[in-house]
Amino acid sequence: MTQTIKIPIRALNENMIRELQEKYPEGEISVELNQDHLKNPLSEKHFWEIIALLDWEKEEEDDAVLVPAVAYLEQGPVRHIFEFADILSEKLYTLDGLAFAKHIGEDAWALDRYFSVDNFLYARCCVVANGQEAYEAVLKDPSLMPKDLTFEALLYLPSTAYTRKTKAKYEYTPAFPIETYSNEQAWDVED
Repeated sequence: MTQTIKIPIRALNENMIRELQEKYPEGEISVELNQDHLKNPLSEKHFWEIIALLDWEKEEEDDAVLVPAVAYLEQGPVRHIFEFADILSEKLYTLDGLAFAKHIGEDAWALDRYFSVDNFLYARCCVVANGQEAYEAVLKDPSLMPKDLTFEALLYLPSTAYTRKTKAKYEYTPAFPIETYSNEQAWDVED
């Protein structure tokens, strides 16, 4: 007689495996992968679909631009909020470099001149908020950085979704640092 035991992979630990081995020494394990996107990790494709939900018809009020994306993200599992934050941090980290900072308009990086690290972070947010095509175009040609445009509100999308979903304080550190100058390799100043 075949018996099926369902245990989420995340619940497995050494003690549980040892217990199963002792209880079922001749047993076999198979893994069933559920293809439901709500149970799978948030993919990059899904990340960009959420970014595409930003409502630019409300561009005069940044928080209103976020509303559809926040509403969508808060309907999924909490881990998708964290995974969204991780992917966002990776995108912002990738854009953290001298080649991009030189092309943000009036506040662009220049030797021996004040450079606002916050403004540059918000300019990088603007690139991501403009979607996958804009992001990839800027990666290929940093001179395409939006000039004198920022979108700080994007930073608060994960925390807003989390707080609305859980009613708890958002205390998550994403996978990549997003502060300006974090991507040290991309800030090597040429001679």
